[in-house]
Amino acid sequence: MIPARDTAATLGECLDSLLVILASPDSGLVRIIVVDDGSRDETAAIARSRGVEVLRSGGRGAAAARNAGIAAVSTELIWFVDADCVAFPDALEHLLPHLADPGVAAAGGTYVIAPEATLLERLIHEEIQVRHARMPDEVDFLATFDVVYRRSVLESVGGFDERYLKGQDADLAFRVVEAGHRLRFDRRSRVRHHHADRLARYLKVQRQQGYWRVALHLEHRGRGGNAYSGPLDHLQPFVAAAFPPSLVAVAWPPWGPVAPAAVLLVLVLMQLPMTIAMVRRGGWAMGWFTLLGAIRAIWRAAGLVQGVLDRVFRRGAIASRGNPA
Repeated sequence: MIPARDTAATLGECLDSLLVILASPDSGLVRIIVVDDGSRDETAAIARSRGVEVLRSGGRGAAAARNAGIAAVSTELIWFVDADCVAFPDALEHLLPHLADPGVAAAGGTYVIAPEATLLERLIHEEIQVRHARMPDEVDFLATFDVVYRRSVLESVGGFDERYLKGQDADLAFRVVEAGHRLRFDRRSRVRHHHADRLARYLKVQRQQGYWRVALHLEHRGRGGNAYSGPLDHLQPFVAAAFPPSLVAVAWPPWGPVAPAAVLLVLVLMQLPMTIAMVRRGGWAMGWFTLLGAIRAIWRAAGLVQGVLDRVFRRGAIASRGNPA
């Protein structure tokens, strides 16, 4: 199942990879569904040109699109793939055996990246790879770019929470684990992924991530660290949020400038463990992550502050926990 909104640039290659698996004997894949979430481009036409079934979900976000797909299928297992991913022929083959264990609710895989990727894409990718390399086989978080879930488990926990415009995969995984189920991670299952290749686009998404992390922190207490991210990652936006107030101190020389400089120094130092690991994997060019990570933390902080204000003043979908659809 593929949620898709304005994905004409990548959907065709994604579907072609899945059609290869569908045509493979005993692959386990019996149906491909694209849930068109209010696209204004040729997304639906591209899917239909390949004989793929298209559903519509009204532009309410990826979580609502996935719920619409869940409601339309009867198979016990549902494989979620993102529209900007190209599945390897054996991607599903490595996930299905994990579901032979009735206690396992889902199994997910990892990314690879195209060799012609930009520096920004490589930085994003190498960070993910460092995190995936540290993940054990049994996890408490699975992303939805390449994951198989039991439909019965999805229905028992109420599916995806449609409030979450970002972070809905983390919220779902946490609720599934909290309900007593297990999740498996298998790095042999791979999809090639198109990461953000423009800094402005990347930072916009990071601001949204910071916003919805407010709900994740409040609604899943004790999840300040998980199999994918640790306490240091979750602490960074809170440190970055101190930067704008620290600028007020500049008006009191000579020590005033020390405050914002200290905040920035702490943010840079917080990037060093990840940067060192990335340099070991990808070479010295990965050292740019020190700057990218610090800038990202500031944008996540902006989203976090807005999320806190909206929660306090009960504005928007983040105001309080609703019933997942």
